[in-house]
Order: sequence, then structure tokens, then C-alpha cells
Amino acid sequence: MFDSYIFLIKFLVEVGILWAIFYFILIFARETRGVQVLRGIVFLILFFAITQRLGLDTINWIFTKLFAIYVVAFLVIFQPELRRGLANIGQQRFAGFFFKESGVIKEIVDAAILLANRKIGGLIAIEREARLNQYVESGVELDAKTTTELLVTIFTPATPLHDGGVIISGDRIIGAGCLFPLTQNPKVSKTMGTRHRAGIGLSEETDAVVIIISEETGSISIALDGNLNYNIDKQNLAKEIVNIFRPDKKKRGFLL
Repeated sequence: MFDSYIFLIKFLVEVGILWAIFYFILIFARETRGVQVLRGIVFLILFFAITQRLGLDTINWIFTKLFAIYVVAFLVIFQPELRRGLANIGQQRFAGFFFKESGVIKEIVDAAILLANRKIGGLIAIEREARLNQYVESGVELDAKTTTELLVTIFTPATPLHDGGVIISGDRIIGAGCLFPLTQNPKVSKTMGTRHRAGIGLSEETDAVVIIISEETGSISIALDGNLNYNIDKQNLAKEIVNIFRPDKKKRGFLL
């Protein structure tokens, strides 16, 4: 009798763990560009199970040989999502306290407001736990203290570095004129410009906070975790950024 209870408990624990794993996989894959592929893989697995049940040996042999390819294809297709998910698992928020106290936020906010008032486009990525070195390599590498004047100068039209994004790490500007990946999210409005798509795209690939200034409307937006907080009140911009970097705060949800 005791062995039966132990077996039952083990069975329930295993079912619970498997259910949790499948649930998080579905949540993780939802609304990603690879979700359709994931559905196709699930369909193929079900088809393989049916053919195995029916004893269709030739089809089973073909599917068995192809399963190794399916695994590699899955890793390739979901590479950005997997990288982002693993980064989030190990992510810590201790750097946010230093960042907040360093005074960099004020410099960034003042620059963003100046650019918005003048309707000058800007794209500023603030590094968190995930390093942005690969994106720095796409632009011009810098090592300069973050100041309002420098940020405004970089984005001033007709200057060599005004196109592309600026990357800030700690209190230093480490890159300018950088290229960010464009989002492939089909839910992003078709009317949204390249600058906003690049900001969302970088926030999908990394945990960076991306501030976007529109040259058409002068609005300021923040991209975080693949979502966009659009047209933020300039008076509340500093508060929004501080809340993101505050260690005792949970991730905030933004809407596209």
C-alpha cells in the first residue's frame, strides 16, 4: 500500500513538472515569429504517433531519421527567443540602483526632451544585463561620458552619426550610429516608422531599455521587452525610466 502511494505521488509530481514545462514553452513561444513553426512540429509529432500506432513502418523510419534535423531547425528558428529567454532567467537588477544614482537618467531625459521639442529623431539604447557589444560594432565605437549636450549633438541632422542608435553602458556612451534589428512582430502597426521598429526589435533581442524620439510628432516612447509605451508625457519620462531600473520593482507591462 505504501509503495502505491509513493508511485502515485511520483506520478503526480512528474505530470505537474511536465505540465509546467509545456505551459511555459507555449507562453514563451506565443506571439513570436516561430509560433507557426512550433505548431507545425506539434502536428508532425502527432502524425508520427498515429503512423506508429498504425504500424506504417516506412513512414516511421523516415520520421525517425528526420527528427535530428527537426531539433536543429527548432534551435535555429527560435534562436533569438531562446537567447532572450535564457538571458531573462539569469537576469538580475542590481545594476539599476547604480544607474539611477549616477545621474545619467537626468542627462538622457533632458536630451530626449530637447530633441522632442525640436522634432529631431533619436534612438537611445540603455544597456542592462545583456551586453550590446555586437550592436556597437555595427556603428562607431565611442567611450564618452553621457551628457545632454553630447546626445543632442550626435542626433543633430547632417552630423555624421545622427542616423542609427546610441548605446549607453553605465554612465558612458559606447556606440553611436549603431544599427538595431527591426521587429518582425506582425502586431506592430504598419504605419510605425523604422526608428520605432528598430527600438522594439532591439528590446525583443535583449533586455535593453530603448528610448525613441519621433522626428515627425516629437513624441517620446520607450521600448522594453518587445513592447512599446508610446507617447510618454515628458514630465513623467524620468519617473518611467527610474521605475524600470528600480531593483524592487517587477517588470512593467507596456502595450503595443
